[in-house]
Amino acid sequence: MRNLDITTLRSFAAVAEAGGVTRAAGFLNLTQSAVSMQLKRLEDLLGLELLERSGRGISLTPAGAQLLGYAHKMIALNDEAYARLTHQTWEGEIVLGVPVDIVYPVIPRVLQQMERTHPRVKVQLVSSYTNELKKTFARGEADVILTTEDTNGPGAETLARVPLRWIGAPDGQAWKGRPLRLAFCRYCGFRPGALTRLDAKGIDWEMAVDSDNDRTVEATVSADLAVTTSLEGHAPPQLAYIDAGSGLPDLGLQRVNLYCGAGKSEIVHAMAEALRQGFAAMSATPAAA
Repeated sequence: MRNLDITTLRSFAAVAEAGGVTRAAGFLNLTQSAVSMQLKRLEDLLGLELLERSGRGISLTPAGAQLLGYAHKMIALNDEAYARLTHQTWEGEIVLGVPVDIVYPVIPRVLQQMERTHPRVKVQLVSSYTNELKKTFARGEADVILTTEDTNGPGAETLARVPLRWIGAPDGQAWKGRPLRLAFCRYCGFRPGALTRLDAKGIDWEMAVDSDNDRTVEATVSADLAVTTSLEGHAPPQLAYIDAGSGLPDLGLQRVNLYCGAGKSEIVHAMAEALRQGFAAMSATPAAA
């Protein structure tokens, strides 16, 4: 009887979910070669090919798809047992604040990880705009927040520097119109900088949507009635990045910043580390244009 190793299963699951060794290595905080060696060890142990490798990336073989379900259960049970036996004092609630436009794809993975490693900790997710989150944090109403800013605030730790991009409908034409029709939420932190850059380049614009609802903005842009902005890698799936050669001004980089409460308890440290790993994994693979 052979024993499946949790470490190799964890690497296999990470590669399957991330779609590649590079992103998985970042998420696991391992080197690419270490992850590749673990995958080979697992395939050698089972005598099966688990992954199909091609120029388009990595996909699961039928055997790999079958193993993935078992891997998730075994990893979750391992983490739950370890957490309950070694961290029984880690109980309570932590409030995590995240801007609406970077909830996906990292935050669901972080919440899953915290559930596995700290099952007695309740994570309350608050989603708002950067300015509102910083006010909430200053009042002591959030333990950890992420922000999207072009600079570092006092006490901030930058997790990633991400290009801000123009987005529109797939194969849309709205970006060609003049005046350029824009859709922004009133409290969007990207809005002032985008307008300033359009003015500096002499591009006339008009506000097609001035709303406090992100869904209204997304619906207008997806109908090719306006364009808006999004961090690279975080655009809604129904929208597309506008090519850099469109003539629209470059929007520069934004920082994804992490702020932790002054108490910095073990739970806060664990949450911060999970967020670091999540954004490191995402940064390892550039978003498609």
